[in-house]
Amino acid sequence: MIACACPYTLSPALATVMRRRSRREACRRAAPTTRRARRCEPRFAEAFSFLQRAGAPSFVVGAKRGCHARPAPFEARARKMSIASPRMARNAGRLMAARKIAISTGGGDAPGLNAVIRAATLGALERGWEVWGIRQGYRGLLEDSPDGLIRLDRERVRGIAHLGGTILGTANRGDPFHYPTPGEHGLVPRDRSEDLVKRFRALGFDALISVGGDGSMRIAHELLQRGLPLVIGVPKTIDNDVCCTDLTFGFDTAVSIATEALDRLHTTTEAHERIMVVEVMGRHAGWIALNAGIAGGADVILMPEIPFRYEPIAEKIRLRESRGRRFSIVVAAEGAHSQGGELIIKDAGDAFRRTAVLGGVAERVAKELAARTGKEARSMVLGHLQRGGGPTTADRLLALRFGAAAARCLVEDCGSGMVALRANRIELVPLDEVAGKTKTVPLDSDTVVTAREMGLCFGDEPPGHFAAT
Repeated sequence: MIACACPYTLSPALATVMRRRSRREACRRAAPTTRRARRCEPRFAEAFSFLQRAGAPSFVVGAKRGCHARPAPFEARARKMSIASPRMARNAGRLMAARKIAISTGGGDAPGLNAVIRAATLGALERGWEVWGIRQGYRGLLEDSPDGLIRLDRERVRGIAHLGGTILGTANRGDPFHYPTPGEHGLVPRDRSEDLVKRFRALGFDALISVGGDGSMRIAHELLQRGLPLVIGVPKTIDNDVCCTDLTFGFDTAVSIATEALDRLHTTTEAHERIMVVEVMGRHAGWIALNAGIAGGADVILMPEIPFRYEPIAEKIRLRESRGRRFSIVVAAEGAHSQGGELIIKDAGDAFRRTAVLGGVAERVAKELAARTGKEARSMVLGHLQRGGGPTTADRLLALRFGAAAARCLVEDCGSGMVALRANRIELVPLDEVAGKTKTVPLDSDTVVTAREMGLCFGDEPPGHFAAT
């Protein structure tokens, strides 16, 4: 069975050619006296009418029993034909100038970046497009370097889906609106967004696929307003805090690593009868702490969404002591803070970074709990172990889906936006709905309710809550 469709509005010349071919095909098939041949002409005519009908995308199917018209199993805009076969789409793409697209990865790395690059590149190459990768975020465009751009072909993206990191590199200090530029007294921040847009257009790029977190989506939205022709965002963060998508790739890997760490810490913590405070990533959202804490058997979970008090935590530890459990494990997101307290900042950063580096909450909580309970307390920070290494199967699959969807959005001319996972379907959401927003953990979510029903402590319980348990 062969399915064919054209992803573009039919030009008059192409429509004439198809109409003539349809007539010749119908006449040729109708010439024999068999019943099957006599049925072909109305079926082919029906199929061709589907192709010409605006707002009703469909494709022609040729089989042993003749030609049939079948509705397309996806949505498309009026007068647009969506892709039913990548090979046919590639052939149809030769009727117009080949597109040239660029892919960039920005912000912190996350497991699954290479899978996105592979899927997006293959999706574009199947349509006969030219694909380039921008090195080190946007530095490849802003710096005068021969290695700033690399051509992405099938050989370049072969066998990279399971690898961690990114073959394009990334940068935390590559914001084109606050770009480090040499000045009289060293580097100074400068707005080079217009330089980036001009170079992007001068190189002949038609679209940008920007893979990054909430900061990258904000930058992509601002660049779009400055004149970038077309931007498709792909959400990436281990924190899972990008708005408008159920999941981001990298999150499942981070939770798996944190859970394994908690599993290993159980034995050593129990052997020494200590309190162990584990710090995981999560600046404004406690998705990793919450999910890893439940799965890894933690006793206390501290999240940015729930400012905590020390007394309920100490009560929980004393309750475990009374039950013969002489050790406790606390999981704290890096953005967790006490009631009335502030975020613990490890590095305030500089003029080239819009966000400070958090860290130190585990050490502070460990000291306070040791003073309140009289037990030995240790702290440890998982840090970049959560984002290093290859992606899990779930993250790899999600990243491949995101990358393929990004290329597909360019085909269907959906406009700029960010691909998002919603109810297990990939959708395109406007960038202005994502930029500058953070997805935090709902306090009434089923996951939080599950943790509370299991007796886990969040540090916001009323006095005597665990003493009376």
